[in-house]
Amino acid sequence: MAIATATSEAPDKTGFWALTLGGIGVVFGDIGTSPLYAFREAVAGATHGGPASRVLVLGVLSLILWSLLIVVTAKYVLLLLRADNNGEGGTLSLMALGQRALGRRSTVLLVLGVIGASMFIGDSMITPAISVLSAVEGFKVAAPALEPYVVPLTVVILLALFAVQSHGTAVVARAFGPVMLVWFSALAALGAMHIMDDPSVLAAINPWYAAQFLASHGTIGLVTLGAVFLAVTGGEALYADLGHFGRGPIQTGWLGFVLPALLINYFGQGSLVLAHPAALENPFYRMVPDGMVLPLTLLATAATVIASQAVITGAFSLISQAVQLGLLPRFEVRYTSETHAGQIYLPRVNAMLLVGVLLLVLVFQTSSGLASAYGIAVSTTMVVDGIMAFVVIWKLWQWSAAAAALLIVPFVLVDTMFFSANLMKLLEGAWLPLLFGLSLALLIWIWRRGVGVLTIKARRAEVPLDDLIASLEKHPPHIVKGTAVFLTADAEFVPPALLHNLKHNKVLHEHNVVLTIETVHTPRVDPADRIRLERVSDKFSKVRLRFGFMESPNVPKALVLARELGWSFDIMSTSFFVSRRSLKPAARSAMPKWQTDLFIALSKSANDATDYFQIPTGRVVEVGAQVTI
Repeated sequence: MAIATATSEAPDKTGFWALTLGGIGVVFGDIGTSPLYAFREAVAGATHGGPASRVLVLGVLSLILWSLLIVVTAKYVLLLLRADNNGEGGTLSLMALGQRALGRRSTVLLVLGVIGASMFIGDSMITPAISVLSAVEGFKVAAPALEPYVVPLTVVILLALFAVQSHGTAVVARAFGPVMLVWFSALAALGAMHIMDDPSVLAAINPWYAAQFLASHGTIGLVTLGAVFLAVTGGEALYADLGHFGRGPIQTGWLGFVLPALLINYFGQGSLVLAHPAALENPFYRMVPDGMVLPLTLLATAATVIASQAVITGAFSLISQAVQLGLLPRFEVRYTSETHAGQIYLPRVNAMLLVGVLLLVLVFQTSSGLASAYGIAVSTTMVVDGIMAFVVIWKLWQWSAAAAALLIVPFVLVDTMFFSANLMKLLEGAWLPLLFGLSLALLIWIWRRGVGVLTIKARRAEVPLDDLIASLEKHPPHIVKGTAVFLTADAEFVPPALLHNLKHNKVLHEHNVVLTIETVHTPRVDPADRIRLERVSDKFSKVRLRFGFMESPNVPKALVLARELGWSFDIMSTSFFVSRRSLKPAARSAMPKWQTDLFIALSKSANDATDYFQIPTGRVVEVGAQVTI
C-alpha cells in the first residue's frame, strides 16, 4: 500500500489519485458502512414503535446531514487534518503534539490521550461486530428462511478475518480501494433511484428541521441524537489515517466522492420511508431491486470486512504507539511485510479483539441490539480530540486563547451533546465498550504507577557512572576482549547489569557502551538525529538512540550508524547485557495488593526486551535480579 505524509503530498497526479483511491478503501470503511443501520436506528428511536411522520423523517435526515457537515467535514477534514505531528494523526499523535507545544509533559494531556486511546480500542471491538452483522442480515431480506444462520455466518466471517491477520494484509489491501469505490458508487446509485419517491425529502437540507426536532421532542430527541451519531462514527479514522495517505487525498476523497455518496443514500432512504412507511424495517435493503439483494449483500459484506480490517489495523498501530510511549508493557510484535514497517501483527491484541467482538455478536445477536452499544466510545474520543486540539491551536499555532476557544468550543459542545445522548444508552449495552475502554485505561494507569514506583526504588540504590569509572581506574578488574553494551534507562548511573557483571564475574570488557533508548514525541526521527555518541573514558562510552513513537526500534541497525561517529561497531564481537528483574510483592508496598499483583502479572507478560529491540539472541547476556515492589 502506498505511503505518504501530510506534509509531503504526492509529487504527481498519478501518485495523488492512487493515494486517494487507497484512502477510499481504508480511511472511509467504517463511516461508509453506516448507511446499513444508522438511518433505520435513528428513525426507529424517534418513532418509539409508532408511525414515521414526515416531520420526524425530515428531522432525522437534517440531523444526519448537519452532523456529517459539522463533526466530520468541518472538525476533522478541514481543521484537525492540519494538526499533524510530522505528518501523522490520531489521538496519541495529538497528545504528543500538545505536549511538544507546551514544552513539557502534561498530566492532563496524558490522561486525555489515555482516555481517547482506550475508547478507540473499545470502538475497535464493536465496529467489526455491528458492521459485519448488519451486512449479513441482508441475507434474511433476500431469503427469510436464512434468518437462523445470520449469527453463525457472522461468527465464521469474523473468525476468518482475525485468523488471516498473522499472514499480513498487504495483498488483500490492494483490492480495498476498488471494492469500496464500487460500494460508494452503489450507495449513490441506490439513493438516486429513490429520492424521487418523495422529492420533498430535500427540505431536510434546511437545519431548521434538525433544530425543531430536538426542541420539540425532549428526551426522545436526545435518544434519537444518540442513534444519529451512528452516521458519523468512523469520522475519527480520517484523522488517525493521516500519515498513511496525506491530507490532500483524504480531503479530496471525502469532499468529492464519499460525502456526496453517503448523503444521496441517506436521502434516498428517507424518501423511500416517506413513500412506503413499511420500508422502515430495513430501508437500506428495501431500496435494492429484488434480483440484486443477494449481490448487494455480498458487496456489503465485503465492505464491512474492509471496514473491520481498517479498524483492527488501527488498533495494532495504536497499541504499538502506546508501548513506545511507555504507556503499556512490551507486546509481541510480528512484522508481516519486509518492505513496510507499519504492517504489524500483535498476537495478544488480536486475540483480545476477537474475544471482545465474538462476545458482542453472541450477546446482542442483531445489529439493532448492537446499535445501543455503539457510539459511547467514539463520542468520548471525539470530545478528547477537541480538548487537545485547543492546546495545539493555542500554543503551537500561536492563536490567542480567546480565538482558539472561539474556534474549538462549538465543536466540543456538539461532541458533548452526542456524548450525553450516548450516555442514555448506557444500560442498554453502551456499558460494554465503555468497560473495555476503561479496563485498558486502568491497565495503563497501573503500569505507569508501577514503573514509577520501581524507578524511585532503583534511584536509591544507583551508583553514579562517573564514580564507578574513577574507582575502576584506581583498582582495575580483569580486562577481557570485545565490546559490552549495557541497556539502561539513565546513562548517568551504572546499569544494574554492569554492576552484577563486575560483582559476580569480576571482569570488564575493553570497550563498554552504556546504551539508552529514547522515544520522542514525534512519529519518526531523522536518521541524522538517530544516534548520539559520547566518549566518557578510554573504556567507557555513552550512546543514546532516539526513535519516534511510530517506529519499530531496531538497535543493531541503528548502531551501525555509530561507525560514522568513530565507533567500529561489529555485531559479532559485541555482547548485549540486559537486566531481567524478577518482581516479588514487598511486605509493605507503595500500591494496594491488587495493583501490585496486576503490575507483576503485566511485567511477566511483557515481551522480551531483546526481541522488542530486535537484538540477536545469540549476542545477549541476561543478568537476573529479584526486586520487591
